[in-house]
Amino acid sequence: MTNKLNSNNLTKSEEDYLKALFQLLIEDESVKVGNNQLAEYLNVSPASANNMIKKLKAKGYVVSEKYGKLDLTEGGKSIAVRLIRKHRLWETFLCNYLNFTWDEVHDVAEQLEHVKSYKLIDELDRFMDFPKKDPHGEVIPNADGEYSVLPKIMLSSLPEGAVCQLIAVNDGSVNFLKYVSEIGLVLSSEIKILEIREFDKSIRIQFNDVIETVTRKFADNIFVKKIV
Repeated sequence: MTNKLNSNNLTKSEEDYLKALFQLLIEDESVKVGNNQLAEYLNVSPASANNMIKKLKAKGYVVSEKYGKLDLTEGGKSIAVRLIRKHRLWETFLCNYLNFTWDEVHDVAEQLEHVKSYKLIDELDRFMDFPKKDPHGEVIPNADGEYSVLPKIMLSSLPEGAVCQLIAVNDGSVNFLKYVSEIGLVLSSEIKILEIREFDKSIRIQFNDVIETVTRKFADNIFVKKIV
């Protein structure tokens, strides 16, 4: 992938839009992504999103399909994957070598992912001996742009009595990650669902000899592998 892409004609904001559209389409498996959905995801106005999409279309990175559905061209996808690769490598470096916690790395990596030097990123990858996953359990794309999404089961989708292992968390909210750390959950924690309360769908879980009641929203952002 190195030296095959040229994103130097893109601003930081344009790169953010490409990555966001990719994450909605591929990682969230959205059937249709339009301007309004993209605007909501990025917390911008629909007018701002519309103007940016026009620019990205003109540059050949985004296309509109039937009924206003947005999609990325191959060039747009390649740049988005490169951004995700850089983001997750920086998160891994910050967490493993600079004593950042997993709730601190996201915002810093958001800044560092816009570094243009491919050599720096490839050498960073080599320095860390080519890590496969970031601190949140997400797969890191390799230097050839190969990208995979882990099959994810939300904790909230499992029934009472199920036993599972935490494999990834949603890294979009610092407050959420802090809460995960505070209650003692880490990647690979084994979780048993003790009770799902009918009234509000809150869930009583057990892990590491700890019993905790968590909200449905919390359980929607915890991704697991089922054991039993």
